[in-house]
Amino acid sequence: MKKEITNEILMEAAASFATQGEVKSCERYGNGHINDTFLLTCDRRYILQRMNTEVFQNPQALMENIEGVTSYLRQSVIKNGGDPDREALTLVRAKDGKSFYVDSQGGYWRVYLFIENATGYDQVKNPDDFYQSGCSFGRFQGLLAGYPADKLWETIPDFHNTPKRFETFKKAVEEDVCGRAANVQEEIAFVMDRAEKMGTAQRMLSQGELPLRVTHNDTKLNNILIDDATGKGLCVIDLDTVMPGLSIFDYGDSIRFGANTAAEDEPDASKASLSLPLFEAYTKGFLEGCGKDLTENEIRMLPWGAYLMTLECGTRFLTDYLQGDTYFHVAREGHNLDRCRTQFALVKDMEKKWGQMEDIVAHCMKI
Repeated sequence: MKKEITNEILMEAAASFATQGEVKSCERYGNGHINDTFLLTCDRRYILQRMNTEVFQNPQALMENIEGVTSYLRQSVIKNGGDPDREALTLVRAKDGKSFYVDSQGGYWRVYLFIENATGYDQVKNPDDFYQSGCSFGRFQGLLAGYPADKLWETIPDFHNTPKRFETFKKAVEEDVCGRAANVQEEIAFVMDRAEKMGTAQRMLSQGELPLRVTHNDTKLNNILIDDATGKGLCVIDLDTVMPGLSIFDYGDSIRFGANTAAEDEPDASKASLSLPLFEAYTKGFLEGCGKDLTENEIRMLPWGAYLMTLECGTRFLTDYLQGDTYFHVAREGHNLDRCRTQFALVKDMEKKWGQMEDIVAHCMKI
């Protein structure tokens, strides 16, 4: 269990970083569920976070990843003539010179410069929002194209190892610890019918046909900041899940979440489908951001990234349902089953629209 943050601990942490001026205020900020986030006001504003060491059990490795990636991003932004304080996260070091501080109760803290006049949005309100998201995550890929991804720690091992997710699913079906398998035979068959496809990307990676990249692994709209003045995507945030991975999975997870016509947990799975206009908007932005830095195989496999991320996510929801809803938070009976069915409905719609998806990727690459 996470320890309660007392005012004494909060002030201890706030005073332990090389911020400008005395602490004027420190208040909870944002709606994140993983870390404890505060807006710290001194002579300027900062983001102060206590890292969740239950989710991220090696916080020093996590911070080593973030320190390396943010430093590289800042240099890349400078080379491109941009503003590194606004277009990349800036870590503020603790007074002992480290990128983090360990409080007297063993909690791990970090501080970033607060990026002023920029906003994060939770939902896609129009195609341009999604286009800007694509531009931002594509630019993130492009700016880090030269970073040695194999030097990064895996903060969550095998996070997008789809074949391993499939093996975990099969074990959950066999063990059937909650006696739920009989009620979801159709969903189980859906996964089993696509078993061979599960390993497509991993096989290409192991054979050198897809390169290992620095990946964000949580490419939702609310993890970019939009410039308040220009409406343009400005900076990618929330780098806790930055790991070595595949570019097509970062792309694909955005499509899975943002181009679905239904909410992720919509009880009526018939409402789920792939919005081709949103698919095109994001693809255009993503390829504008990093197309020249991707290989031909990576571009060709972008639809596969969307397909595999949706299939993997649906399989994970079904696995958790079979195991008794122990991983994903549920708010109602059958919540994970609703999530699973919505993802599988999206997979089926992608299968119907496969040719159109490939045509859109080819068209966006030529623009």
